[in-house]
Parts: sequence; C-alpha cells; structure tokens
Amino acid sequence: MSGSGQREDETLIEMTVTDDISVLTDFRTPDSAGEDINGSLLDNNSITDSELPGNSEIDKHAQSKDSVFFWDGSRRIDFVLSYTEDTGKDAEKKAERRREFELNLQKSGLELETEDKKESENGKTYFVKIHAPWEVLTTYAEVLNLKMPLKADDLKDDSENILSHVLKLFKLPQEVMYPEPDYFTAPFRKDKQELFRTEEREKFFTPSTRNRIVYYILSRCHYGEEEGKKKFGIKRLLTNGSYLDAYPLHDCQYWKKTDERNCERYTLYTHWAKFTRFYKEQPLDLIRKYYGEKIGIYFAWLGFYTEMLFYAAVVGFFCFLYGWITMDDSISSKEICDPNIGGQIIMCPLCDKRCEFWRLNSTCEPSQYSHMFDNVATLFFAIFMGIWVTLFLEFWKRRQARLEYEWDLVDFEEEQQQLQLRPEYESKCTEKKKNPVTQENELVIKQTACNFLAKMFWCWMSVLFWIALIIASIIAIIVYRLWVYAAFASIMDNNLALKPVSNLLTPQLATSVTASVLNFVTIMILNFLYERVAIWITDMEIPRTHLEYENRLTMKMFLFQFVNYYSSCFYVAFFKGKFVGYPADYSYLFGKWRNEECDPAGCLIELTTQLTIVMAGKQIWGNIQEAFVPWTWNWLKRRKARNHPQNLYSRWEHDGDLQTFGGLGLFNEYLEMVVQFGFITLFVASFPLAPLLALLNNILEIRVDSWKLTTQFKRPVAAKAHSIGVWQEILNGIAILSVVTNAFIVAFTSDMIPRLVYYYAYSQDEGTPMSGYIGSSLSVFNVSDFKEQSMPMENDMNVISCRYRDYRYPPGHEKEYQVTMQYWHILAAKMAFIIIMEHVVFLVKFFVAWLIPDVPSEVKARVKREKFLTQKILHEYELEKLKQKLCNKNEPLSNDKEFIATKGKVALSAAM
Repeated sequence: MSGSGQREDETLIEMTVTDDISVLTDFRTPDSAGEDINGSLLDNNSITDSELPGNSEIDKHAQSKDSVFFWDGSRRIDFVLSYTEDTGKDAEKKAERRREFELNLQKSGLELETEDKKESENGKTYFVKIHAPWEVLTTYAEVLNLKMPLKADDLKDDSENILSHVLKLFKLPQEVMYPEPDYFTAPFRKDKQELFRTEEREKFFTPSTRNRIVYYILSRCHYGEEEGKKKFGIKRLLTNGSYLDAYPLHDCQYWKKTDERNCERYTLYTHWAKFTRFYKEQPLDLIRKYYGEKIGIYFAWLGFYTEMLFYAAVVGFFCFLYGWITMDDSISSKEICDPNIGGQIIMCPLCDKRCEFWRLNSTCEPSQYSHMFDNVATLFFAIFMGIWVTLFLEFWKRRQARLEYEWDLVDFEEEQQQLQLRPEYESKCTEKKKNPVTQENELVIKQTACNFLAKMFWCWMSVLFWIALIIASIIAIIVYRLWVYAAFASIMDNNLALKPVSNLLTPQLATSVTASVLNFVTIMILNFLYERVAIWITDMEIPRTHLEYENRLTMKMFLFQFVNYYSSCFYVAFFKGKFVGYPADYSYLFGKWRNEECDPAGCLIELTTQLTIVMAGKQIWGNIQEAFVPWTWNWLKRRKARNHPQNLYSRWEHDGDLQTFGGLGLFNEYLEMVVQFGFITLFVASFPLAPLLALLNNILEIRVDSWKLTTQFKRPVAAKAHSIGVWQEILNGIAILSVVTNAFIVAFTSDMIPRLVYYYAYSQDEGTPMSGYIGSSLSVFNVSDFKEQSMPMENDMNVISCRYRDYRYPPGHEKEYQVTMQYWHILAAKMAFIIIMEHVVFLVKFFVAWLIPDVPSEVKARVKREKFLTQKILHEYELEKLKQKLCNKNEPLSNDKEFIATKGKVALSAAM
C-alpha cells in the first residue's frame, strides 16, 4: 500500500551499523539517487541557516500560528528544533553541524519547514518544524516492533455491579475514560499493511507514537565528524549549543478548545488536571495515548497506591480515635498526673550539673498524649499494616497485568525497548564484540579490568562518602539535642513567662521539635547536593542502555535517601534511651555528652514528633516546589509576550517557553512516593495517622503532577514501560523490612511489653491490675552516689534519693544498682514478641501472596485469544496470497505443497 501519495520506492529507510555506531541511511532508486537537493524530495525544506524554505507560494496568513500543522495545513508538526545564530568563535562550526544534521534528517525521509527569526517573538530564534510522512512512520513502526490495531476486540466485559451505580459520582464520561475502541493488536509489518486498520491514516499513528519515532531518528542522526569520530544525536547538539531546544508540540492550548483535529490536552486539563476534580477517577487510557505508556503507568500506580491508602487511613484513624477516647482511662497517665503519686516522685536530673531534680507529674500532659499512640491498638495496627502492604503489592501486580494487556505490553520487554544503546555510550565505543547469545557483533567500550574496577571503586567511594556525611550530620544533631536540652531546662525553669505552658512545652518536647526541624532542613540541603553528585557519578560509569542507567541511578539515590530520611527516625526508635546507663555510671557520647533519656512515658511520642515533622514537612515542601517553581519560571518567560496577539506568538514559541520535563522527571516522582511509602510502613506503629497524611498528600499530588505536566511543561517524548521497574523490588524490600521495624518499635520503643509483663506477672491489685506500674518501672538512686561530674549544682528541694527509668535494685540491696529479674523477664518477653509477630505476619504475607494470582484469569483468556486470533489472521493472509499467486501463474508442484502446508498450519492454529 502506497504512503501519502508518494512513490513507495522513492525513499526506503532502514537501520544499519557502520563505523561502530548506528546510522540512518537512505536507499533510493537510480532515478532518484541523483536528484538535486532542492528537488522534489526536499521541496519547501530548509537545509542551511541562510536558505529558508522555498514555500513562498503558501499564504502564511491563511492559517493561525497557533496551529500544529505546517503552513500547508495538512502536514502535522511532530517535532520542533530551535536555535539562534551565534556570533562567537564557534558560530561557523555550529552552523555547519546544523546544516549537516538537517540534511541527514531529510535523507532519512523527514520533512522540514523553518521559521525565520523575523517571524519569532524575540526576533532572534529560528524554529525548525519536523514532519514524519507515512513512509517513515510505517518503516520505523516495524523497526521498533510497535503493536498496532488489527481487529476489534470481541471479548466484551458487560458485567455491572451495584457499586458501579453507587460510585457514579466518581466516574468520568465514557468518551474521556475510553477515547478509542478496544482492538486486538499485532506487531506492525510494513509488507502486511492490509491486515491493519489503516483506513484513516491520520489517526492510525497517534501523536505520541509519531513523536517517539521522530525522536528515535533524531537521537541517531549524524551531523559530521570531529576528531576522527562520527558525531550524532540531538542530545549532543543540544549540549554543545548548536540547538537551544528540541520538543514535540502539545496538540492545543489547555485552557480553550481550538479548531484542531485533536484537542486531548484540553480534555486532560478539564477532566484531570483541575484541582476541583480531585474526587474523580483518572483517564488512564487518555493519559497513555497523549503522554505514552511510561507516564501512564506512573499515574496508574500512584492512583492505585492512593486508593489502597484509603483503607489504611480509615483503620489508622480509628486506632488513633481509640487512643484519644481511652486517654483518660490510662492508669499510667493517671498515676503520673496524680499529685499524691506522680507529684511525690522526685526524678533524677536529665543532664549533668545544670539540670535540677524534677517532679514526675510535670510530664502529665505529654504522658496523656503519648497514650494516644502507645496503646493496644498500636499492636493491632502494626500487624494490619504488615498485611496491608502485601495486599497492596499483590493487587498492584494484578492491576499492572491488566494494564499490560490493555496497553499492548504483554510481549514487551524493557530490554527490547532499550536494545538501542545510549548515544553517550555509543560515542565512547571503539570496538565490536560478538554477543554469545545472538552471535552478532555489538559495540563495546574498550577498557581493561583495572580501569573498570578503579572507576567503580571511585564511584562507590563517592556514594559512601556522602552516606558518611549524612551519618556525621545525624551525630551533629544528636550532639545538638544533648547540648541544647540543658539550655532549654534552665530557660524554662527561670522564665516566668513560660510557666503557663510548662506542662505542655517540656524541655524534652522543645528539644525534640527543634532538633526535628533542624534535621529536616539538613535533609533538604543534602538532597539538593547529592542529586547532582549521583547524576555525575552515574554519567561517569557510562551505562550501556537507558534501563541500566536508570537502575544504577535509582539504587544510588534510594540508598542515599534511605539513610538521609530515615536515620533520625531509626535513632529515636532504636537508640535513644537504650544506652543511658544509670546515675552512678552514665554513658557518654565521645566521653563528653551524656546520652539522652526517654520520657518516663516512653520514647514513642518523640518518634511520633520526629516522623510527623519530617514526613509532613517533606510533603508540603515537595508540593510547593513542584507547583510554584515551574509556574514562576514560565511566568517570567512569558512576561515579554503577554501583550502579543496570537498571530505573533506562535504555538512552537509558546511551547518552547514551557519548562522541560527531563528524563529524570518520573524518577523524582517515583522517589518521592517510595520515600513516603517507607514512612507509612517502617514507622507506622508509632503514628497511626501517617497513612491519612499520605492519603491527603497523594490526592493533592495527583492533581499537582497532572496540572504541571499539562500546563507548565513541554510535552514529553512518549516512551514505553510495562511496569514500574526496579521500584517494584524496592517496595518489596521496604515491605519486608517494615515487619521487622514495627515489631522492634512495639517491643523496644513503646511501653506495650513492659505493661503486659507487669499486668500478668507483677500486679498486686486484682481490682486495678495496672496500678503501681509507674512505681515498678522506676528505680531508686541515692543522691550521695552521684559522681562529681553528674552532681547537680543546685538541690533546693534537699533531695536525698531520686528515681530514674530502669529496673535495678535499690541502694543498700546486696545487688545494689544491678538489673532485677523483672528486667530479664521484660527482655525475654520483648524478644519472644518480636519472633512471634514476625513469624505470624510473614506467614500471613506469604499465604496471601500465594493465594492471589499475579495475573487475573480474565486477562489470561484475553491474551490467549489475541495470540490465537493474530496467528489465524496472519495464516489466512498468507493463504490468500498463495491462492492469488496460484491463480495468476502456473507454479511448480512445490507451490501446491506449500499451499497444503500453509492450510495445515491454519487448521492446527484453529485446533490450538
């Protein structure tokens, strides 16, 4: 079938490998091979900086500059390149690169149209518009193994349930949710175009598919030789300044419908990107059609994650509500607040010299608040979240499998998409090596084992250095906590203005809050610096493919982010108050600063404070940064063009002023959500409201991401992806680790186990079994046994003995200050609880994972049906061709055998 009214034999494009790099080569018939460069093939095309398109016969005023078509009104603009004339010493070299590059693009079959700088808003910028004709699209659809519509899907799902009517409020119109009919598809074959639905050629290749094909050509097109090596690729031309930008166009303005043939951007904005649509489902098929599968799969995952968070948020909210309702029923809090119990207990100073003795009831309100998070519901919620995270991951696999089928990604392998090498890698290749699997020569970088090991050593040493820097910052914050506590204690004791809030704002709470804020600021600064270092390190490694590049960068960034964000929470949860010693023999950090103690009510409330500040602060800052920064830059760029009429401010200029959604755009989005996932799973036992905060953030996150992608960024080049990639393995790792961390939080950070041990083994009052628990958990110390460096400077209350949080024998006992048997009972109970909880949760997790199949049976049936139908159609096509061949010519008997064999294959296919 001929393409777009052109001779089919005029231009044929294929990929060849010469001189160690992939090139685009044109093969022409003898008649067309000698055609002049300004002949029929290159009519109306610009090939130099000075010679502009010979399209003077076209009336440019007949069409709006807001159009996405060439001036002839029929050829769609698939890509735009922009540049300005340089006056520096490299001006001629850049002009020659552009001239050679555009000439090779035209030889590859692409059609170009250049806008003179006089037509631009600033009078300085040239715009090269690129169109891919049908012949180019069909050729590269086969090269890239794209699946295209073959036959209407005859497996319809007409089942409805009651929920579909109940949830109608959250649904979008059918034409928005399903912009195209569902078809069976097959890999495109140029020699079998009749099999595909090519009746409407303009709609056969979607704009996202078109820009993906054009970008494939741009990234591999030559522009000359420098220093004895062939140079190629638009990325290099952007890096060396030959071009300013390269981008596909949005199909219309987002705020109004135009008379263009498609206006999907406007539909996405009105039904998806508006904040007033926060309660609506996402039009995933339309997102995939407009932006490509890679962006579509991200929003599908984010939406599914947000839906699953709803259930965790509801359960967490009720657990918090239980703690709030039962706050006044806590016997421990009552004893601490009771003037006759907590008011009579004198506690030992919490720091050396400057801190004073204090009464236990001064921590009344913090102990009550602590009960909201440290109660029996904490245990239930920790177990629930261990099961929830398994259900989330398993159901996502099923959702992903359904998307793989619906988006024609069943047989798609990431490696197939990435089989083309990164241009940065290809440019460094100096030799070829035979692949043991394919037996084909492949481009490789020549390097010795020593060079490779040295490069990897320095790269990972850089990563370890930055991780060590994080640890050093955490130690600095710990020192800050130790140093500033004494200052807060002194200020609050001597400042009468703070007396009214002294019960609520204790020195411990003030220290915890200020340290958490300082830690958050440090995290943001280190993130900003390390992101650039990680990219630089990964570039130095020169990964072979895009997939390999992303995976390496992901592991470096996540390892850093894991330590950066979670280290402070790990410190509060598992180290603070665990290595304090006792008043006669305190432990010191670096032999100078006394280790921190937990509040008598436990360290859980401090972990909650730390988690809330870091998690909420990160989410608020992230949303502000994502929305405000691109909007501000775009506003500054458009100030000059604000009063210009439409006929002066063209579509390619308007899109050119938008921000660029780089190759790491989705990487940063995934990283943000995975870090959040860690917060709500690793430490959720300390803060049941964490899933609720995450849910509220994600509802906003979806709209912020969609808004900025639709209104503030250039249209990204479409890319395929059949899954969320390496992030799936990271989520699985976090899910397993979360079971361990939550078991340790319940056992060692909360007071759950000590209270249970006291309830069942040491309670002496059957009527109120928990009465006396506070006295049991505090040991007695003789003030005269203080070392000189620990003795408080003032003792206004003439204290003889004080209490401290531990299980040790009192002074005068034969085992004075040694740990009691109750301490060992509690430790044994903690270890037993960890083992039992981990085994129970892991057993349930693995059972649930085994019980839920990764691929729904319905999807399996559809996949088998599509494969069978595709095979049948292809065989019938070959059979029909053979029939025509036999009818038109007298073929030898061998052809009859071939006919019979083909007919047998069709029968076998039907039987299968």
